[in-house]
Amino acid sequence: MKDFKSILADLDQGKFSPIYFLVGEKETFFVDLIANKIEQTVLSEEEKAFNQSILYGKDVSIEDVIGQAKQYPMMAEHRVVIVREAQELMKTIESLSSYVEQPQQSTILVFCVKYKKMDGRLKVTKLLKKDAIYFETKPLYDNQVPQWISETLSASGYSIAPKASEMLVEFLGNNLSLIYKELEKLQYVIPRSTKITPELIEENIGISKDFNSFELNKAIGIKDEVKAQQIVSYFAQNPKHHPLPLTIATLNSFFNKLLRYHALKDKSQYSASKALGVSPYFVKDYSFAAQKYSMKKSSQAIALIREVDMKSKGVKANQISSGDLLKELLVKLMR
Repeated sequence: MKDFKSILADLDQGKFSPIYFLVGEKETFFVDLIANKIEQTVLSEEEKAFNQSILYGKDVSIEDVIGQAKQYPMMAEHRVVIVREAQELMKTIESLSSYVEQPQQSTILVFCVKYKKMDGRLKVTKLLKKDAIYFETKPLYDNQVPQWISETLSASGYSIAPKASEMLVEFLGNNLSLIYKELEKLQYVIPRSTKITPELIEENIGISKDFNSFELNKAIGIKDEVKAQQIVSYFAQNPKHHPLPLTIATLNSFFNKLLRYHALKDKSQYSASKALGVSPYFVKDYSFAAQKYSMKKSSQAIALIREVDMKSKGVKANQISSGDLLKELLVKLMR
Protein backbone atom coordinates (compact mmCIF):
# COMPACT_ATOMS: atom_id res chain seq x y z
CA MET A 1 0.00 0.00 0.00
CA LYS A 2 1.19 3.51 -0.80
CA ASP A 3 0.85 6.38 1.65
CA PHE A 4 -1.09 9.48 0.67
CA LYS A 5 2.05 11.57 0.08
CA SER A 6 3.40 9.22 -2.58
CA ILE A 7 -0.05 8.93 -4.17
CA LEU A 8 -0.36 12.72 -4.42
CA ALA A 9 3.22 12.98 -5.72
CA ASP A 10 2.44 10.48 -8.49
CA LEU A 11 -0.72 12.39 -9.40
CA ASP A 12 1.26 15.62 -9.63
CA GLN A 13 3.64 13.91 -12.04
CA GLY A 14 0.82 12.51 -14.17
CA LYS A 15 1.42 8.92 -13.05
CA PHE A 16 -2.05 7.38 -12.87
CA SER A 17 -3.32 3.95 -11.89
CA PRO A 18 -6.40 2.36 -13.48
CA ILE A 19 -7.92 1.77 -10.02
CA TYR A 20 -7.76 3.68 -6.73
CA PHE A 21 -9.52 2.02 -3.82
CA LEU A 22 -9.61 4.47 -0.90
CA VAL A 23 -10.81 3.27 2.51
CA GLY A 24 -11.40 5.47 5.58
CA GLU A 25 -13.02 3.52 8.38
CA LYS A 26 -12.61 6.27 11.00
CA GLU A 27 -10.66 9.07 9.29
CA THR A 28 -12.05 10.13 5.91
CA PHE A 29 -10.02 13.27 5.21
CA PHE A 30 -7.37 11.57 3.07
CA VAL A 31 -9.99 9.66 1.10
CA ASP A 32 -11.58 12.97 0.07
CA LEU A 33 -8.20 14.62 -0.48
CA ILE A 34 -7.04 12.02 -3.02
CA ALA A 35 -10.41 11.69 -4.76
CA ASN A 36 -10.78 15.47 -5.06
CA LYS A 37 -7.26 15.76 -6.44
CA ILE A 38 -8.10 13.25 -9.19
CA GLU A 39 -11.45 14.92 -9.89
CA GLN A 40 -9.93 18.39 -10.19
CA THR A 41 -6.64 17.76 -11.99
CA VAL A 42 -6.67 14.75 -14.36
CA LEU A 43 -9.00 16.26 -16.98
CA SER A 44 -9.40 19.79 -18.28
CA GLU A 45 -12.77 21.48 -17.83
CA GLU A 46 -13.60 20.81 -21.49
CA GLU A 47 -12.68 17.11 -21.19
CA LYS A 48 -14.76 16.58 -18.04
CA ALA A 49 -18.08 17.04 -19.84
CA PHE A 50 -17.71 13.78 -21.77
CA ASN A 51 -15.12 11.87 -19.75
CA GLN A 52 -15.82 12.29 -16.04
CA SER A 53 -18.60 10.55 -14.12
CA ILE A 54 -19.34 11.01 -10.41
CA LEU A 55 -21.42 8.10 -9.13
CA TYR A 56 -22.92 7.36 -5.72
CA GLY A 57 -22.94 3.87 -4.24
CA LYS A 58 -26.55 4.03 -3.10
CA ASP A 59 -27.72 4.82 -6.64
CA VAL A 60 -25.71 2.32 -8.72
CA SER A 61 -24.66 -1.33 -8.84
CA ILE A 62 -21.18 -2.78 -9.33
CA GLU A 63 -22.27 -3.66 -12.86
CA ASP A 64 -23.19 -0.02 -13.52
CA VAL A 65 -19.75 1.08 -12.27
CA ILE A 66 -17.93 -1.47 -14.43
CA GLY A 67 -20.02 -0.44 -17.43
CA GLN A 68 -18.96 3.18 -16.94
CA ALA A 69 -15.33 2.18 -16.40
CA LYS A 70 -15.20 0.15 -19.61
CA GLN A 71 -16.17 3.09 -21.81
CA TYR A 72 -13.43 4.70 -23.89
CA PRO A 73 -12.56 8.37 -23.46
CA MET A 74 -13.77 10.91 -26.05
CA MET A 75 -11.14 13.35 -27.32
CA ALA A 76 -9.10 12.86 -24.16
CA GLU A 77 -6.39 10.55 -22.89
CA HIS A 78 -8.34 9.36 -19.85
CA ARG A 79 -11.80 8.72 -18.56
CA VAL A 80 -12.39 9.35 -14.83
CA VAL A 81 -15.06 7.47 -12.86
CA ILE A 82 -15.38 8.34 -9.15
CA VAL A 83 -17.68 6.28 -6.92
CA ARG A 84 -18.53 8.18 -3.76
CA GLU A 85 -20.27 6.45 -0.82
CA ALA A 86 -18.87 3.20 -2.20
CA GLN A 87 -19.47 1.52 1.17
CA GLU A 88 -23.05 1.07 -0.07
CA LEU A 89 -21.71 -1.47 -2.58
CA MET A 90 -19.91 -3.71 -0.10
CA LYS A 91 -22.45 -6.54 -0.27
CA THR A 92 -21.66 -7.12 -3.94
CA ILE A 93 -18.07 -5.87 -4.05
CA GLU A 94 -16.74 -9.34 -4.97
CA SER A 95 -18.28 -8.78 -8.42
CA LEU A 96 -15.50 -6.25 -9.02
CA SER A 97 -12.82 -8.98 -9.00
CA SER A 98 -12.89 -9.70 -12.75
CA TYR A 99 -12.52 -6.01 -13.58
CA VAL A 100 -9.58 -5.62 -11.16
CA GLU A 101 -7.85 -8.48 -12.99
CA GLN A 102 -8.32 -6.78 -16.37
CA PRO A 103 -9.03 -3.06 -15.92
CA GLN A 104 -9.56 -0.59 -18.73
CA GLN A 105 -6.15 1.11 -18.92
CA SER A 106 -7.52 4.42 -20.19
CA THR A 107 -9.94 4.71 -17.24
CA ILE A 108 -9.11 6.01 -13.79
CA LEU A 109 -11.64 4.34 -11.48
CA VAL A 110 -11.83 5.66 -7.93
CA PHE A 111 -13.76 4.08 -5.05
CA CYS A 112 -14.34 6.13 -1.87
CA VAL A 113 -15.26 3.82 1.03
CA LYS A 114 -16.07 5.61 4.28
CA TYR A 115 -16.86 4.39 7.81
CA LYS A 116 -16.41 0.78 6.80
CA LYS A 117 -13.52 -1.67 6.77
CA MET A 118 -12.76 -4.04 3.91
CA ASP A 119 -12.77 -7.75 4.68
CA GLY A 120 -9.16 -8.86 4.09
CA ARG A 121 -10.30 -12.43 3.40
CA LEU A 122 -12.18 -11.48 0.25
CA LYS A 123 -10.62 -12.26 -3.12
CA VAL A 124 -11.34 -8.72 -4.32
CA THR A 125 -9.49 -7.19 -1.37
CA LYS A 126 -6.42 -9.30 -2.07
CA LEU A 127 -6.55 -8.38 -5.76
CA LEU A 128 -6.94 -4.67 -5.01
CA LYS A 129 -3.95 -4.70 -2.66
CA LYS A 130 -1.91 -6.54 -5.28
CA ASP A 131 -2.93 -4.88 -8.56
CA ALA A 132 -4.45 -1.48 -7.71
CA ILE A 133 -3.68 1.55 -5.56
CA TYR A 134 -5.24 0.41 -2.31
CA PHE A 135 -5.10 3.08 0.39
CA GLU A 136 -6.47 2.56 3.89
CA THR A 137 -6.25 5.63 6.09
CA LYS A 138 -5.99 5.57 9.87
CA PRO A 139 -6.70 8.47 12.26
CA LEU A 140 -3.72 10.44 13.48
CA TYR A 141 -3.07 10.52 17.21
CA ASP A 142 -3.38 13.98 18.78
CA ASN A 143 0.40 14.23 19.20
CA GLN A 144 0.88 13.54 15.47
CA VAL A 145 -1.48 16.28 14.30
CA PRO A 146 0.84 19.28 14.94
CA GLN A 147 3.45 17.76 12.62
CA TRP A 148 0.77 17.16 9.99
CA ILE A 149 -0.34 20.79 10.31
CA SER A 150 3.26 21.96 9.87
CA GLU A 151 3.82 19.74 6.81
CA THR A 152 0.51 20.78 5.24
CA LEU A 153 1.30 24.47 5.63
CA SER A 154 4.89 24.00 4.47
CA ALA A 155 3.63 22.48 1.22
CA SER A 156 1.68 25.71 0.62
CA GLY A 157 4.60 28.00 1.51
CA TYR A 158 3.71 28.77 5.14
CA SER A 159 5.16 27.89 8.52
CA ILE A 160 3.56 27.77 11.96
CA ALA A 161 4.71 28.29 15.54
CA PRO A 162 4.45 25.17 17.76
CA LYS A 163 2.08 26.88 20.18
CA ALA A 164 -0.21 27.90 17.31
CA SER A 165 -0.40 24.25 16.19
CA GLU A 166 -1.26 23.14 19.71
CA MET A 167 -4.03 25.72 19.89
CA LEU A 168 -5.62 24.29 16.75
CA VAL A 169 -5.37 20.72 18.06
CA GLU A 170 -6.85 21.66 21.42
CA PHE A 171 -9.76 23.50 19.80
CA LEU A 172 -10.48 21.08 16.92
CA GLY A 173 -9.01 17.78 18.17
CA ASN A 174 -7.71 15.40 15.50
CA ASN A 175 -10.51 16.16 13.03
CA LEU A 176 -8.30 16.79 10.00
CA SER A 177 -11.16 18.00 7.81
CA LEU A 178 -12.04 20.79 10.24
CA ILE A 179 -8.39 21.73 10.74
CA TYR A 180 -7.79 21.81 6.98
CA LYS A 181 -10.76 24.15 6.47
CA GLU A 182 -9.40 26.52 9.11
CA LEU A 183 -5.95 26.42 7.52
CA GLU A 184 -7.51 27.25 4.15
CA LYS A 185 -9.25 30.28 5.72
CA LEU A 186 -5.92 31.46 7.12
CA GLN A 187 -4.23 31.13 3.74
CA TYR A 188 -6.89 33.32 2.13
CA VAL A 189 -6.07 36.25 4.42
CA ILE A 190 -2.37 35.76 5.23
CA PRO A 191 0.38 36.29 2.63
CA ARG A 192 2.47 33.30 1.53
CA SER A 193 5.75 32.80 3.45
CA THR A 194 4.11 34.09 6.64
CA LYS A 195 4.78 32.29 9.92
CA ILE A 196 1.43 31.62 11.57
CA THR A 197 1.57 32.72 15.20
CA PRO A 198 -0.82 32.32 18.15
CA GLU A 199 -1.82 35.96 17.60
CA LEU A 200 -2.88 35.21 14.00
CA ILE A 201 -4.83 32.14 15.17
CA GLU A 202 -6.63 34.24 17.77
CA GLU A 203 -7.35 37.08 15.34
CA ASN A 204 -8.58 34.95 12.43
CA ILE A 205 -10.05 31.81 14.02
CA GLY A 206 -11.12 33.10 17.41
CA ILE A 207 -9.12 30.76 19.63
CA SER A 208 -7.68 32.57 22.64
CA LYS A 209 -3.88 32.53 22.77
CA ASP A 210 -3.87 33.21 26.52
CA PHE A 211 -6.81 31.19 27.82
CA ASN A 212 -6.47 27.59 26.68
CA SER A 213 -5.47 24.21 28.11
CA PHE A 214 -1.89 24.62 26.96
CA GLU A 215 -1.54 27.83 29.01
CA LEU A 216 -3.36 26.22 31.95
CA ASN A 217 -0.90 23.32 31.99
CA LYS A 218 1.97 25.80 31.82
CA ALA A 219 0.59 27.94 34.67
CA ILE A 220 -0.04 24.90 36.88
CA GLY A 221 3.39 23.52 36.01
CA ILE A 222 5.15 26.61 37.37
CA LYS A 223 2.52 27.09 40.12
CA ASP A 224 1.37 30.49 38.82
CA GLU A 225 -1.89 30.46 40.76
CA VAL A 226 -3.11 33.86 39.56
CA LYS A 227 -2.78 32.95 35.88
CA ALA A 228 -4.26 29.50 36.45
CA GLN A 229 -7.30 30.96 38.24
CA GLN A 230 -7.85 33.44 35.38
CA ILE A 231 -7.82 30.62 32.84
CA VAL A 232 -10.14 28.44 34.93
CA SER A 233 -12.60 31.35 35.28
CA TYR A 234 -12.50 31.84 31.51
CA PHE A 235 -13.21 28.14 30.99
CA ALA A 236 -16.17 28.33 33.38
CA GLN A 237 -17.63 31.21 31.32
CA ASN A 238 -17.03 29.39 28.02
CA PRO A 239 -18.00 25.74 28.72
CA LYS A 240 -18.94 25.07 25.09
CA HIS A 241 -15.37 25.55 23.85
CA HIS A 242 -13.72 24.33 27.06
CA PRO A 243 -15.76 21.37 28.37
CA LEU A 244 -14.60 19.93 31.67
CA PRO A 245 -13.96 16.38 30.33
CA LEU A 246 -11.52 17.79 27.76
CA THR A 247 -9.72 19.91 30.37
CA ILE A 248 -9.46 16.93 32.73
CA ALA A 249 -8.07 14.75 29.94
CA THR A 250 -5.48 17.40 29.04
CA LEU A 251 -4.35 17.82 32.65
CA ASN A 252 -4.17 14.06 33.13
CA SER A 253 -2.02 13.78 29.99
CA PHE A 254 0.26 16.58 31.21
CA PHE A 255 0.97 14.96 34.58
CA ASN A 256 1.36 11.50 33.05
CA LYS A 257 4.00 12.93 30.72
CA LEU A 258 5.59 14.70 33.68
CA LEU A 259 5.92 11.35 35.46
CA ARG A 260 7.57 9.91 32.36
CA TYR A 261 9.88 12.94 32.18
CA HIS A 262 11.00 12.29 35.77
CA ALA A 263 11.85 8.70 34.82
CA LEU A 264 13.95 9.66 31.78
CA LYS A 265 17.68 9.10 32.03
CA ASP A 266 18.36 11.40 29.11
CA LYS A 267 16.42 14.64 29.61
CA SER A 268 17.99 16.49 26.68
CA GLN A 269 15.52 18.37 24.51
CA TYR A 270 15.57 16.00 21.54
CA SER A 271 15.49 12.77 23.57
CA ALA A 272 12.77 14.01 25.91
CA SER A 273 10.72 15.26 22.97
CA LYS A 274 10.85 11.84 21.32
CA ALA A 275 10.10 9.95 24.53
CA LEU A 276 7.15 12.14 25.51
CA GLY A 277 5.73 12.53 21.99
CA VAL A 278 5.75 16.34 22.13
CA SER A 279 7.40 19.10 20.14
CA PRO A 280 10.93 19.99 21.37
CA TYR A 281 9.49 23.46 21.95
CA PHE A 282 7.41 22.16 24.89
CA VAL A 283 10.10 20.14 26.69
CA LYS A 284 11.06 23.16 28.76
CA ASP A 285 7.55 23.21 30.28
CA TYR A 286 8.09 19.70 31.66
CA SER A 287 11.54 20.67 32.87
CA PHE A 288 10.11 23.62 34.83
CA ALA A 289 7.18 21.56 36.15
CA ALA A 290 9.54 18.81 37.33
CA GLN A 291 11.11 21.36 39.68
CA LYS A 292 7.72 22.06 41.27
CA TYR A 293 6.28 18.53 41.25
CA SER A 294 8.29 15.52 42.35
CA MET A 295 7.35 12.05 41.12
CA LYS A 296 5.28 11.63 44.29
CA LYS A 297 3.54 14.99 43.78
CA SER A 298 2.89 14.14 40.12
CA SER A 299 1.26 10.85 41.12
CA GLN A 300 -0.85 12.66 43.71
CA ALA A 301 -1.89 15.18 41.05
CA ILE A 302 -3.11 12.38 38.79
CA ALA A 303 -5.13 10.94 41.69
CA LEU A 304 -6.71 14.36 42.31
CA ILE A 305 -7.57 14.74 38.64
CA ARG A 306 -9.24 11.32 38.58
CA GLU A 307 -11.19 12.24 41.70
CA VAL A 308 -12.55 15.36 39.97
CA ASP A 309 -13.34 13.30 36.89
CA MET A 310 -15.49 10.96 39.01
CA LYS A 311 -17.22 13.91 40.71
CA SER A 312 -18.00 15.43 37.31
CA LYS A 313 -19.85 12.19 36.54
CA GLY A 314 -21.91 12.42 39.74
CA VAL A 315 -19.89 10.10 41.96
CA LYS A 316 -19.81 11.44 45.55
CA ALA A 317 -20.89 14.87 44.35
CA ASN A 318 -24.24 16.57 43.92
CA GLN A 319 -24.85 19.40 41.48
CA ILE A 320 -21.36 20.90 41.62
CA SER A 321 -20.69 23.06 38.57
CA SER A 322 -17.82 22.31 36.22
CA GLY A 323 -16.23 25.64 37.08
CA ASP A 324 -16.34 24.94 40.82
CA LEU A 325 -14.90 21.44 40.33
CA LEU A 326 -12.02 22.87 38.33
CA LYS A 327 -11.36 25.61 40.91
CA GLU A 328 -11.38 23.00 43.67
CA LEU A 329 -8.87 20.91 41.71
CA LEU A 330 -6.67 23.94 41.16
CA VAL A 331 -6.48 24.71 44.88
CA LYS A 332 -5.46 21.13 45.68
CA LEU A 333 -2.83 21.01 42.90
CA MET A 334 -1.25 24.26 44.05
CA ARG A 335 -0.68 23.08 47.64
